[in-house]
Amino acid sequence: MVYDYKLVTGKGEELNLADYKGKVIMVVNTATGCGFTPQYAPIEDLYRKYHDQGLEIVDIPCNQFGAQAPGSDDEIHEFCTLHYNTTFPQMKKADVNGENELSLYTYLKAQKGFEGFEEHPYKKLLEEMFAKADPDWDKKSDIKWNFTKFIIDRDGIVVARFEPTADMEKVEECIKSLL
Repeated sequence: MVYDYKLVTGKGEELNLADYKGKVIMVVNTATGCGFTPQYAPIEDLYRKYHDQGLEIVDIPCNQFGAQAPGSDDEIHEFCTLHYNTTFPQMKKADVNGENELSLYTYLKAQKGFEGFEEHPYKKLLEEMFAKADPDWDKKSDIKWNFTKFIIDRDGIVVARFEPTADMEKVEECIKSLL
C-alpha cells in the first residue's frame, strides 16, 4: 500500500506517506528544463484550489529524462518557487526507473502501467523517440518522461496514471471526483 513508503524531502526531512491517510495524493516526477515544465503552474493551481479539501501533491524531481533536472535540490526548489510560486512539498531528486528507482515508483508502476499518450503536440515525437530505442517500449510500465502523474484516493489506492501529454483538466476532474 502507498502508506508503506517514506520519502526524503529536498530539505532532507522524512515524509511518511502514512501521514497522508484519508487524503487524495498526486505523485508527479518533475524537471525544470523540460517542454512540460510549464505544468508546474496548473499543478500549483490544483494544490492551492484543493489542498484544504484534502489534496496533497508529492513532487519528485528526476533527471532521468534528457537530463532536464540537472540542478541540486536547493537549485530546483529555488527555480520552482521563483518561476511558478510553488508551495507544495518537493522531494529530494530521485530515479523513477531502473536499479536505483524509488521503491514507491516500483509500487506505483505495478499498480498502473503505461496505457499510451493522449493527443498532444509532443505525442508523435515521444513515440518515435521511444520506438527507436526499444520496439517494446509501449508494453512496459516504466515512466516514459517527466510529469507523469499518479492519483491515489483517500483509501491509498492508485486509481489513475496520467502521462505528461494528458490534459490537465482531465487530471483535475479525476482529483475532484475523489475529494
